[in-house]
Formats: sequence, structure tokens, C-alpha cells
Amino acid sequence: MKDLGFESTVDISRTSGVSRNSGGSRSHSRLALSSSHKKSLKIKLVVIAAFAIVVVNAMAGSNVPSVCASDGDFHMDLPLGVPFELWNYFIPSDNPMSEAKVALGRDLFFDKRLSADGSLSCSTCHNPRFGFTDGKSVPEGIHGRKGTRSAPTILNAMFNAGQFWDGRVDSLEEQARQPLVNSDEMGNPSTDAVVARLRVIPEYSARFSAAFGGEVTIGSLSKAIAAFERTLVSGNSPFDRYVAGNREAMSEPARKGMLLFNGKARCSVCHTFAGVFAVNQSFPFFTDQMYHNTGIALNEPSFAGLAKKAAALAKAGAGKAELDRLAAEPGGGALGRFLVSGNVMDIGAFKTPSLRDVELTGPYFHDGSAKTLDDVVRFYVKGGNNNPNRDWQLEPVKLSDHEQADLVEFLKSLTSDSFKRLAEAESQKNLP
Repeated sequence: MKDLGFESTVDISRTSGVSRNSGGSRSHSRLALSSSHKKSLKIKLVVIAAFAIVVVNAMAGSNVPSVCASDGDFHMDLPLGVPFELWNYFIPSDNPMSEAKVALGRDLFFDKRLSADGSLSCSTCHNPRFGFTDGKSVPEGIHGRKGTRSAPTILNAMFNAGQFWDGRVDSLEEQARQPLVNSDEMGNPSTDAVVARLRVIPEYSARFSAAFGGEVTIGSLSKAIAAFERTLVSGNSPFDRYVAGNREAMSEPARKGMLLFNGKARCSVCHTFAGVFAVNQSFPFFTDQMYHNTGIALNEPSFAGLAKKAAALAKAGAGKAELDRLAAEPGGGALGRFLVSGNVMDIGAFKTPSLRDVELTGPYFHDGSAKTLDDVVRFYVKGGNNNPNRDWQLEPVKLSDHEQADLVEFLKSLTSDSFKRLAEAESQKNLP
């Protein structure tokens, strides 16, 4: 990968953890979850082996076919760039894939009857037209209520160390439950209300019985949706084909942007890609699975006051109840990962998102404040927004307008052909 610009990796001093509610090290780069840290260590050998497969294919210099993934009676073709070993590792033992389960989860994902008034489904905020986001700065839920953070894509979400912008839950199953009872999203009074609604639908009763061997439960509901989401695996982008040996797959500006990405622009400090021998070894999804304060939280007018309250709570060793009360204050969501960890170093920190398909998933950042990829690049060129908790690794870089344009072209080269075609097809449906 050296000739592709992917050589440098972050050393161990940049990934040292900090104990909860302590000042600790000045490092602002932390693993997503303590359990995720353990998970990343366990999968290190798996990922290295998987990456070796990609390297061997690249050396062959030919068009690499997709890989068939199988689990029980379920089969799907994985895209180029996502090895089977990696995908298979993230299929939980208590929720194996099956054709019946995936088909059920797909229908539930698009069913508006999951919301309290039948007005929106999971796909309302995770729309294929927008790369499984919603194309809005923040989502609109039941009765037009607006959320506080943008809807992240669920493409490749199965590989996330933590779900949501703050990583407050580990699994897709847990993530699927929360919007059901969020008053600003689907607005159900309880998960029992959703289950009761589905149990009286004969078709669903029969299909849950076939897929799970029993009646509808919130557990089986969330497992079905999660199983479908694990089929939304993105790869086979121009970048993947370039790595696999097709040197014509990426344009010259994109190739220049790739070298900038891992070099002068320093994007790969956080948006890592398959640094096989790096301490923060992760996956081919251009994310370090960590949380960083880049200053976006300062877009919230009340952030400075909230940050002072958060620091005081951290010093006092506040528990979940105190953190939840702070989260409920106007603008409290801008505190980010701190509301989960209680760690002062997490104030205003949010998850590093994957860059795959980023061309499709604007607007950008946790508050949707960047409308275009050009805006994103300009924000980082200036070093983000300065604040006491800004990530120490973030600093201004000097890039010409031409270099910034090349960097954007590289980001576009991470777009999956199949999901780009799907987005275009969905857009055509909305034309008059």
C-alpha cells in the first residue's frame, strides 16, 4: 500500500485511553467503547488475514469478483473491498442470518406502521436516495418534530464499534429499538405498543413465526431489522478497483487526492484505512472508530456554558442520572460522547464517520452544518473550530484550491457503484 499513499500510521501514544471522569492524558483520541477496544484487539489477526487477501488480489492485477457470503440458508455477494472474514466476524451468534429473517427485516424497515401515527418508517431517515441518510441537516420525526443530530448512514453500520454519533449502544439490534420510542422520531409510548400493533397483522404473525419460531417480540423485531441492515454492505468503489490492480479506475485528480489524504492533508490520522501494523488497526472503512472534538459543537450557541457544567460534573464523578439531566437541557446534545462516558475529554466529541459513500450522504457533520464536501474540506483546512477540548491532532494545513479539489475527487472515488445507481434510481422516482 506504500505506493498508494497508505503507509503512515498513528503510534501508540495517540491512542492511549483515559480513565472515566479523570483529567488523565492530554490525548483526545480514544477507542469508541471499552468493549470495542477489546473487540478491536480480538479481530486484529482476523483483519490482517482479510487484508492479506485483498493484497494478494491486488498483486494479481485483475478484476476481482465479489465474494459470496453464506450463513445457514442465507447467501449474498459481498462487494470488492470487504472480505468475507470481516463480514462473517460481525454476524452475532445470537442472530444468525437467514433468508426469511432478512426479507422480514427489509419489509419492517420500510413499514410506516412502526411509527405511532403511521407517518414514517426507518427508511424515512435512512433513505436509499440519500445513501441511507435523509438529505437533511437534522431528521424530522413524528408530527414534524426535529431531532438534534443528523441521521448517519447505515451503509456498513454493521462494522461500527458503537452506534449513533455518540456510540451509546453497541449493536444494530439495540440501535433499532431506540427510534421506536423516541418522542422526536417514531413517537411510540413503549416498545410493547409496537409489538401489539404488529401482532394483530396476520402476515407479520406468520412471518415472525417462520423466521423466529414464535410470536412477535421486541427482540425478534430488532433482530430482523438488524439482519436486513447487515446486507447493506458497501464496496466496489473506484478506489477498491484501483487497489485491486485496475490503475484506470480512479481519475488523475482522485489519485492526487489520495496521496494528499494520507500525507499533507493528514486526513488519515482519523480516517484510517487498513493500517495493518497500526495500534489502532481497524477496517477498510476510513474511520478510527474513535471520538474527536473538531469544534463543530461550537455551532450550538449554548455550548460554552454546557461545557463548563459538563466539566464540573466530570470532576464530581457524576453518574448517569446527572448526565441525562444535562443532556435534556437546551442544546445538551452538543456535548456528544461526554453524555455517555462522563469523561471530561469527551466534551463535544463525536464519532469519526466512515467516508465510504460520503458523496451520497450530505449534509455533513453531526449537526449537518456542512452542505458540501468542499465545505468539509475547507473546515478541516482551517483546523476546525478552536475550543479548549479540540482534538490535539487537529491543526490547520496549507492546501491550495486545486489540492482541495483533488481531495474532494478522492472522497468521491469511495462511492459504491451499486449504491450510487440505487440513489440515482430513487431520485428518478421523485421527478415529475
